[in-house]
Amino acid sequence: MTTLKRVDVHVEGVVQGVGFRPFVHALARRLGLAGRVHNDVNGVHIEVEGALAGVEEFLTALERDAPALSEIERVTVVSARPTGHNGFTIAAGIPSGPLRPLVRADGATCDDCLRELADPADRRHGYPFINCANCGPRFTIVRGVPYDRPLTTMAGFGMCQACAAEYHDPGNRRHHAQPTCCPACGPRLRLRDARGTELCGDPIAGAVTLLRAGRVVAVKGLGGFHLAVPAADERAAALLRGRKHREEQPFAVMTADLAQARRLCEIDEHAAELLTGRARPIVLLPRLPGAPVAASVAPATRSLGLMLPYTALHHLLLAELAEPMVLTGGNVSGEPIAYEDDDALTRLSGIADAFLIHDRPIHVRADDSVVRPMAGEVTVLRRARGYAPEPLAMRWPAPRPVLACGAELKSTFCLAEGRRAFVSQHIGNLENHETLRSFVESIDHFCGLFGIRPQIVAHDLHPGYLSTRHAKEIHGVELLGVQHHHAHIASCLADNGDPGPVLGVALDGLGHGPDGTLWGGEFLRADLTSFERLGHLAQVPMPGGSAAVRQPWRMTAAYLGDDHAGLDVARRNPWADALRLAPGSPLTSSAARLFDAVAALLGVRDKITYAGQAVVELEQHADPAERGTYEAGITHGDLLVVEAADLVRAAAADLAAGTGTRAIAGRFHNGLADAVTRACDALRHTTGLTAVALSGGMFQNALLLEATVARLRAAGFRVLKHVRVPPGDGGVSLGQAAVAAARDRA
Repeated sequence: MTTLKRVDVHVEGVVQGVGFRPFVHALARRLGLAGRVHNDVNGVHIEVEGALAGVEEFLTALERDAPALSEIERVTVVSARPTGHNGFTIAAGIPSGPLRPLVRADGATCDDCLRELADPADRRHGYPFINCANCGPRFTIVRGVPYDRPLTTMAGFGMCQACAAEYHDPGNRRHHAQPTCCPACGPRLRLRDARGTELCGDPIAGAVTLLRAGRVVAVKGLGGFHLAVPAADERAAALLRGRKHREEQPFAVMTADLAQARRLCEIDEHAAELLTGRARPIVLLPRLPGAPVAASVAPATRSLGLMLPYTALHHLLLAELAEPMVLTGGNVSGEPIAYEDDDALTRLSGIADAFLIHDRPIHVRADDSVVRPMAGEVTVLRRARGYAPEPLAMRWPAPRPVLACGAELKSTFCLAEGRRAFVSQHIGNLENHETLRSFVESIDHFCGLFGIRPQIVAHDLHPGYLSTRHAKEIHGVELLGVQHHHAHIASCLADNGDPGPVLGVALDGLGHGPDGTLWGGEFLRADLTSFERLGHLAQVPMPGGSAAVRQPWRMTAAYLGDDHAGLDVARRNPWADALRLAPGSPLTSSAARLFDAVAALLGVRDKITYAGQAVVELEQHADPAERGTYEAGITHGDLLVVEAADLVRAAAADLAAGTGTRAIAGRFHNGLADAVTRACDALRHTTGLTAVALSGGMFQNALLLEATVARLRAAGFRVLKHVRVPPGDGGVSLGQAAVAAARDRA
């Protein structure tokens, strides 16, 4: 006699709008089970009954074989009495409270759709907008909730009879896939010249003809426009760089597949998984010697930012081009990427020679995400397309809804409610008016999308940050200022689900210190509610204030003073003028300014053309095999102080003695990692803390991170580092939200 079993199953997470109900329907029918599945206010509810073995297999496969775009956070199973129900159905959900759907990030074209794309017998053969419940646009097309076609930018495209049949068929993978379309009823691709006039012929073939001729083509993607040229064409890459006013910051490169990518970079199994995953981020990887990439694509760096195609349009374009292409943001440097057609035709007309454009509107701008394998794991450096707006699970709940407004550069914001934190896509530098407008509009969009009305608004302590000013303009909320470096460490704690306390090492650019100085090389005792400054890098003046950020040689002068005999950096620059400014200049403990000083000393970079350039190029210049180490003194008083000037003086002495600059750069990295470890060891004896959290933009430097982690672990520390959100200012908003929630719980 067959033993019958019935269970009620509740699934929470990203399980709506991703083909989860059709998956459950197909699974239950395959196993001969009865019941029903429907959406509810917090996820998906399933009632299933049948043979005991079948129900147990159902529960196993439910998580094991879930749709690619789903993300299960929690499964609750409750046994119930069998009812003798026959058949399995997809029922309409009847919400018993306010809708709280989790909108999925845009997903790369799945293998099933790619097979149809390549099949001449398929009705979607060669169609650039092919998608299904397992892939395609999501976040960038959603205007509101519930997630249904009328509230997406697909609302203007009525489904043809064939698409509608797929859409309504529970057994079809396009069941309730809102962007479902085909050549008969969906968006169309066009090629326009720089004046906006439509060009005749096949748009993709026409675009490739222009690319092969060395022209710049603007391509409308999922979250905005990109600018494309062949990656091996030096003249075209240099032309693009000049028109875009992006003097030296590296361009990203898109390859058709892994085989093509492996001709450019070192790609291990971990890197291959990142490149081929559904998020399809830009992955920073070591460049192979002699890789066929133009010098102007990524000057002064041993790495390349590689990505694989994530839309059918990209696949078709690269198949026709038959070589890698540069794919960089469709903007003038310093501005946000263009995502609306008319704006793109206006703003990019002086850059692009043609526009590969389509008539599906983009509702939300989203840059490409950037990740980097470091210290045995992946670190997200820019979290945007493919990741946002999916929530980060929080170990402890926020009692009241929180909005955290983040920092000023590499800006993000964060909404937190309950155990979920929604970190926005990368927004950029808020000093740009258009970026600030996007920041404000995106906050409103997130609040509406997730039904969150903030009661607490957290912000940076810097009164000049535009994110802080925006926070203070919001009425009817409780305001909470969070110190910049506490937010960095809290972000790392939240990223790791650790409450602290820890020794927090925050190495970054500049942050407002409560003592009126500019912090940036900090040793903190921190948990989610509070922090205490235990030490810092020795403070030095920034000659000329903000001019020292743009001209790193000024920091070399600040560190070495009159001790510069025979140094080329002093001959190249007005050294004496900088020293005259130093006594009245702001003081800083910034680790970034320390890197600047060494970069200019070694002739790597006297002036920068993009934020953080000297830091990036000093890492790339360093010999990763160098084992020599400079030693920085540590003084103990009310606060521990790392005498960072010792590192600069040691580098200057080696340079004067004829030591190679790559070896010097390597010894400097090792010296700073050693100083961090010795400082933490000293603080362990006074605090008893044995865990260290590493945060701040300097820990986007793989050489520094890996050297520091290795030394700390060898010294017996448990080390926390970033994985899900950036160590830099892109992760500050999560830290602010975590602090606000923790203080609200206290």
